[in-house]
Amino acid sequence: MSQHEKINYIEFPAKDLAATKQFFKAAFSWSFVDYGTEYVALKDAGIDGGFYQSDLTMSAAQGSALIVLYSDNLEATQVKISSAGGTIIKDIFSFPGGRRFHFADPNGNEFAVWSDT
Repeated sequence: MSQHEKINYIEFPAKDLAATKQFFKAAFSWSFVDYGTEYVALKDAGIDGGFYQSDLTMSAAQGSALIVLYSDNLEATQVKISSAGGTIIKDIFSFPGGRRFHFADPNGNEFAVWSDT
């Protein structure tokens, strides 16, 4: 498949890069590459991207895009997120095609996780 004009990279704000790396490593086994003190690239996340130093946060209610991850076991993923320091901001709910929940990372950024089971 051609990469021409396809989404290739995504970047997220992060108030605390160290906490960001710790959380996503614990919750999802992502790894990171540091590029200076204000940027970390993510690896093993399903898409290339990174986190940049910023006091801003992303929230669907504020009009930002909602990044949605997939899980084979929604309840287990929810426990991992909570145990790693994430905050569940919308508990598991059903929608046409599956179920999902929303969480905030330690920076306050909103993400969601869905499952078709």
